[in-house]
Amino acid sequence: MRHVRIRTAFEQDLPALVTALGQEPYFAHQLARQRAGHGLLLVAWQVFTPVGDVYLWLDAAEEPELRDRLPGVPLLTHLEVAPDHRNQRIGTELVRAAEAHLRELGHDKVALGVDLDNPRVCRLYRRLGYAEWPYPPIRTTRDVFLPDGGIERQADACRILVKDLRTMGLGSPNIVRHT
Repeated sequence: MRHVRIRTAFEQDLPALVTALGQEPYFAHQLARQRAGHGLLLVAWQVFTPVGDVYLWLDAAEEPELRDRLPGVPLLTHLEVAPDHRNQRIGTELVRAAEAHLRELGHDKVALGVDLDNPRVCRLYRRLGYAEWPYPPIRTTRDVFLPDGGIERQADACRILVKDLRTMGLGSPNIVRHT
């Protein structure tokens, strides 16, 4: 694995994020949510190039099942690694950095949703200590960020995976935190 540094995204990172990963409306939206205190965008950097990201959803979940069964539990969303940098454990490092940050914030659990037709990603999360919750998959929505800046919500369904953060080790040494 090439060395990556993981840190919280800054507003001035938007051009680099868009150049490397595309999705300008998505990143602009998540940076605005971060600015408002609703979440945290973590970015993996190789030198000056973003090569992956993950968003920590710190607000109450939108789905009633999650609010009822996992109240106050943050969500890991939108884990992605640039195609040329996949299979180098960057996704694993992003997840570990997110978990370490959540632990520092005092959270003892984290949850995430995985599309029903994505067993490869389920295997990754299971390898990282996530377990499927004992309830059926939930109906949710997926935000599609349009080029004009609009957001289209599409119906989706996900299996929910949860991890107990009290049993994990300390964070990765390549994490840089900015408050």
